[in-house]
Amino acid sequence: MAEKIGIDAGGSLIKIAYEEKGKFHFKAYGNHEMEKLLHWLQMIKPNAKLYLTGGKSGPIKKSVNQHAEIVKEFEAVTKGTRFLLQENSPHFDEDFILVSIGTGTSVFHVTSENSSRVLGSGIGGGTLMGLGSLITGRNDYNHLIELAKKGSNQNSDLLVKDIYAPDEPPIPGDLTAANFGKAHWNEKARVEDHVSALIQLLGETIISLAAQAAAAANAKKIVFVGSTLNGNTPLKEVLSGFQSMMSYEPIFLEKGPYAGAIGTLL
Repeated sequence: MAEKIGIDAGGSLIKIAYEEKGKFHFKAYGNHEMEKLLHWLQMIKPNAKLYLTGGKSGPIKKSVNQHAEIVKEFEAVTKGTRFLLQENSPHFDEDFILVSIGTGTSVFHVTSENSSRVLGSGIGGGTLMGLGSLITGRNDYNHLIELAKKGSNQNSDLLVKDIYAPDEPPIPGDLTAANFGKAHWNEKARVEDHVSALIQLLGETIISLAAQAAAAANAKKIVFVGSTLNGNTPLKEVLSGFQSMMSYEPIFLEKGPYAGAIGTLL
């Protein structure tokens, strides 16, 4: 039976980590499933100590009978990421840029001794769900990702080569000149293309911020965590797609969505 449970209660998802017999276990609930979470905590883990972080940690603390402590969110996510990095690469000791993509996005510079939040953006998973629901009429994360895989952002985004055609552009033609710049006139664009363009918008914005932070810190590795990466191959491809221009190494952690929950326990 787990004696300690880490809970990262974000704006969209509540992520849970706990250790039993030397192995971490993970669960996740949507914010609309708060009653299910509280029932699970009370019925299955009534004696566990809870370590909470994230914007919704306060309401959870008020609703449970267990002993509960609140941990600073930024400390939790950086500690959890360091733990996961060491688990994957025991000799990893470089400075790195950490990009946490949850409802919004936070960017940290992490060293062996400390960490600091250097940038942030309101572009994140909340943007994907909000604009995605407007585009598709459905509030379904997995559906959005599957649509993006079938679409092409080039049918919705205005590209550099579109502006310069029929002449050769002075910079790579496949770069985005305007996100959704064709959406209002290209009648051949499908819903799938618009969702793909939405993923492109998220990825381009986030990697632009991360690359600025990496250049300022002289860091080569950018580590991406957060629930918005769950099964999100299209976003990972965008975040990895500018290495020839910006000279960075992207790292995606399998359990990255649970970095904050893990960090509360460390």
